[in-house]
Amino acid sequence: MNAKPKNANREIALQAATTLFLSKGYLVTSMDDIVTESKVSKTNIYYYFKSKEELLSAIIERLTSRYEALIAHIASKTELPVMERLMRLMQVLIEQDIDCLGGCPFLTLYTQTPLDSGAVRSQISLFFTKQLAVLEQLLAEGKETKEFNDSLQPQQTAALILSTIEGGLFLQHAQPESKIMQQSLHTLASMLK
Repeated sequence: MNAKPKNANREIALQAATTLFLSKGYLVTSMDDIVTESKVSKTNIYYYFKSKEELLSAIIERLTSRYEALIAHIASKTELPVMERLMRLMQVLIEQDIDCLGGCPFLTLYTQTPLDSGAVRSQISLFFTKQLAVLEQLLAEGKETKEFNDSLQPQQTAALILSTIEGGLFLQHAQPESKIMQQSLHTLASMLK
């Protein structure tokens, strides 16, 4: 007998919804679209997710957990110079293998989330807040170890780096042949020294 694991339908529906929400948009994707894409019955999907918003929340949780683990792993490699960890972290953020409308999965989902979906919007906001904290920590460490310019302001520089990455992802998505991200990374690196 070839029985599926109990959560197989949940995972299939979650993956199908992720693909559709990122490539087509949350607002224009219907539950019927997810059923068609996943081949999982609507009843089964609603067994695991009580609403489309709950499905979106699960997707965001999965994406943020994945990126937060990668970011924490890179930041914790204290045997590496701060600049190398920072560059690796920025590479992780820009080298996304996800096809999404806005270049960045989090911006795509955030801009597609209805204004009255405060909990979902808060999940994404918290993810960016955590990214800023890690960047600030690395920048402060680099300043302390004299790898970075002594006049560097970690909080403002972290915001600049994150804004540059997110804006660059959108621009690179809008202009696929552009080298904007690589150029931006080199510029940011030279500003830190």
